[in-house]
Amino acid sequence: MIPARYSHILFGLILSFLMTGVVSAIVTVRALPPEIPFLGAWFGSWMSSWAIGFPVVLFVAPITRRLVAKLTK
Repeated sequence: MIPARYSHILFGLILSFLMTGVVSAIVTVRALPPEIPFLGAWFGSWMSSWAIGFPVVLFVAPITRRLVAKLTK
């Protein structure tokens, strides 16, 4: 098991993995002509977006949590 003190990093890792995978798949399907294989193009796009998405999620998540705390009771 992973220690609880790393939960924010694990959360960011899983969230960015799933979100960038879904978004890059949608964008790749819409951008590619039918004759280009989807999986290779999508995987390359996904890994590029995940490399950016993971640090962004780690940076933005605490800001988002504070904003949500201020907007809710």
